[in-house]
Amino acid sequence: MLSLHIVALLIAGAQAAVLTLQSPRFTVTSSTGAQLRSEPISLARPASIPVTLEKDDVLKVTFQVIEKGASKGVQPHQTFLRFYDKKSGEEGIQPIRVTNGGKAKFELNMAKPPLSLPPTSDAPLQVTLLIGSPLHSPLSVALFDLVVPASQPAPVHPDEASFHPLPEIHHTFRPEQKLPPKPISAIFSVLVLSPWVVLLGLWAQTAPRVPHLLSPSILPFIGTLGAFQGLLVWYWADLKLGQVLTYGAVLGLVTIFTGKQALSKIGDQRVGRK
Repeated sequence: MLSLHIVALLIAGAQAAVLTLQSPRFTVTSSTGAQLRSEPISLARPASIPVTLEKDDVLKVTFQVIEKGASKGVQPHQTFLRFYDKKSGEEGIQPIRVTNGGKAKFELNMAKPPLSLPPTSDAPLQVTLLIGSPLHSPLSVALFDLVVPASQPAPVHPDEASFHPLPEIHHTFRPEQKLPPKPISAIFSVLVLSPWVVLLGLWAQTAPRVPHLLSPSILPFIGTLGAFQGLLVWYWADLKLGQVLTYGAVLGLVTIFTGKQALSKIGDQRVGRK
């Protein structure tokens, strides 16, 4: 059944009537009504001389749609005029009303051009008549080239620059950090550890006179000093400056308290010896 239906559609398409135009003509008149040009339209090829319109001229196109080989008018399903600017690629489609008898008329008044007319340049517009009907074969007729005044440039929107592509952003990455030479690193390591050398030297001098230096009152102070050194190493490895200042402030309060206790203990031990 499906194959029979397809065959029927093919036969119907092959037997579809062909549309044609009867008495197609265009006329150009001025704003005063004077006729400037009037010629019949050839269905075989477009007019050899372009149709030129000034800013106040009126173009009138008339024709009747009929079946080829018959004189009875036909009202097609769709009828359009296509205006195409080959230079810019712009196009416009203007629907045309056709009566039941197939007669149609279109007027283009350049004083009030329709919105379907595309933006125009110095190139002529190619005007084509397009007719479609479900009961007939489609019809396309190249009518003529139309020369109209060039369109005024569109006003520039104040935000137009925001919609243009911006220059490509090229990222410049910071070069990798260069490590200092090993001798310089060794020198600064010695400078960092030098306070401990001084502390241990002073500790060695006071140890014989202070037998209870490792008492619970003094060891916390020694531990806070070691914590400060560990904080500096942690800062070099991972911490940020703000974190170091915060942790250092808390650790400084503990160091002051433990240092006061340690000094008091040492003072009491010296007084007892005397």
